Amino acid sequence: MEFPRHDRYDYSPIDERPDYSWPDGKRLAVYFGNNVEEFAFRAGLNEAGFPEPPPTQRIYSARDYGNRVGIWRMFDLLDDLGAPASHNINTKILEHSPQVGERIKERGDEMIGHGRTNSERQDGFSEAEERELIEHSAEAIEVFSGKRPTGWLSPFLAETFVTPDLLKEAGYDYVLNWPCDDQPIWMRTRSGPILRVPYTIELNDLPVIINTWRYTPRQFAEMLIDQFDEMLEESARRPLVFCFSLHTFVLGHPFRIRPLREAMEHIMKHRDNIWVTTPGEIAAYCKTLPAGIIPGS
Repeated sequence: MEFPRHDRYDYSPIDERPDYSWPDGKRLAVYFGNNVEEFAFRAGLNEAGFPEPPPTQRIYSARDYGNRVGIWRMFDLLDDLGAPASHNINTKILEHSPQVGERIKERGDEMIGHGRTNSERQDGFSEAEERELIEHSAEAIEVFSGKRPTGWLSPFLAETFVTPDLLKEAGYDYVLNWPCDDQPIWMRTRSGPILRVPYTIELNDLPVIINTWRYTPRQFAEMLIDQFDEMLEESARRPLVFCFSLHTFVLGHPFRIRPLREAMEHIMKHRDNIWVTTPGEIAAYCKTLPAGIIPGS
């Protein structure tokens, strides 16, 4: 039996790669990734991403808390810290909760394509259905914000075998679906390369606190600080990307956002030594580097 391979990128040990720096000689890029999601009422996928059992009104309303309350606490926290953010946004949010999108626009934050709703996942779609989803997301965000998104994160990070190809063909510059590295890498598609920017599952509040590992918010904040401190030290040897993934209905609660605030304050104390940015800015910078610097180029 032939061993299945994806052929999107080659193996590249991180300590054998060319060195480079981020803008202004910074060595650690930092971005805060916020997931802004809309769910169908008593229909579609449940909180674990499966169709059975169907979501109840309790689950729906607990998720809706994030759009009604949680995200506004997060906006206040980001404003207090003077921090930019990126928002992986379902387009249904722009229809049903437009004030959320308006606040993102006012802040000048990045909107990243994240499908229509987290009540569906695209890995069961036909190629035509997936193409329509990807193009619809780009068009809806562009109509609302005036800017076409350059990046994509699938709901549940789910892909078909052709997702990177369709993203490239729809004009996206980068994808967040592959948590395989702490540096950006170029991936092959049938229409040319697309950049894969780091995204994290290990520092994602939903599996860490709610669905899988069940750590406390305080423990999650400690993980953020430990990850940041270690990567800041390591970045003297090589450029790295530090990120963590938030959900408005998880860390938007008061008892969870307090330790998050402490962790983010710790990170922002080092602002003079780090590049606080967005995935889109990381991707744009990588495109300026000479061939051979970023793996796959």
